[in-house]
Amino acid sequence: MKEITYKKALNEAIYEEMLTDQNIFIVGLDIAKYGGAFGVTEGLYEKFPNRIFDMPISEAGYTGAAVGAAMTGMRPIVELQISDWVTIASDQIVNNGANMPYLLMGKTSVPLVMRLPSGGYLSYGCQHSHSWESWFCFIPGIKVVLPSTPYDAKGLMKSAIRDNNIVIFLEHKKLYNTTGLIPKEEYIVPIGKANILKEGSDITIISYSYVINKVIKAVKILEEDNINVEILDLRTVKPLDEETIINSVKKTGKALIVQEVWKNCSVASEVSAMISEKCFDYLDHQVVRITAKESPIPFSPVLENHVLPQTEDIVAEVKKIF
Repeated sequence: MKEITYKKALNEAIYEEMLTDQNIFIVGLDIAKYGGAFGVTEGLYEKFPNRIFDMPISEAGYTGAAVGAAMTGMRPIVELQISDWVTIASDQIVNNGANMPYLLMGKTSVPLVMRLPSGGYLSYGCQHSHSWESWFCFIPGIKVVLPSTPYDAKGLMKSAIRDNNIVIFLEHKKLYNTTGLIPKEEYIVPIGKANILKEGSDITIISYSYVINKVIKAVKILEEDNINVEILDLRTVKPLDEETIINSVKKTGKALIVQEVWKNCSVASEVSAMISEKCFDYLDHQVVRITAKESPIPFSPVLENHVLPQTEDIVAEVKKIF
């Protein structure tokens, strides 16, 4: 095993996949010699100068070009500098890319990875702090991945690049410089498989991406009151690992879902509905959701912390249940 940062894990995954597949190329803003806004592609241009391309500020333009390239058998990776600008590229992703395999009766696929630096807790303001997983989860032909550790980041990036569908790969900006252990040898993490971070018997807390760290801190506090929490990291929110979620909730009888994004029509909504439909007879308490408040993410650190879920919010909600 070796210790590595989250962004270096992504870098290694892309490098290793590009070594073995000549059809992989990368497009985005300042990703070549500069190495990307967050340094994920640093050093790759020197190794693959003909397969890494700096683009003009036209997210719809280069995303559309990538969709077309994917339909011809290439495996493009698109890096948007900030995830918020996926709103500009969404027409190409949804109306063209995701639809094509259905319109052409499965005669083509669109193996495209959209890398989106996402999330708040950094006082970047409302144009640079959102996360868009809920938008894309209901669209056929798209998968949505949000790794929370370097291990998952590398393993899931490899799976995303090899997948024959569009994969929205959301990388939380707060995670880039976090560290963790990964194997020195080749490995992958399958898309659609959740991870039990901690086993417990009293309640299941379901989360993903950066906010899972706030869950872990909350669980350590709750242990002082002898509340035994099971932590479930979704890792992939489309498709959901229904089996792992259901088995965990059946065991504990209670479920709390924590997400950084807004509540309405969200990942937490879908998970809550699925638990209610398939685990209702096992529940000892209604499903509870902790989410961002109904507001754009503020620039002010005080206001941002008020809008986004915090460790104390998780502790308080669990204590209400017990």
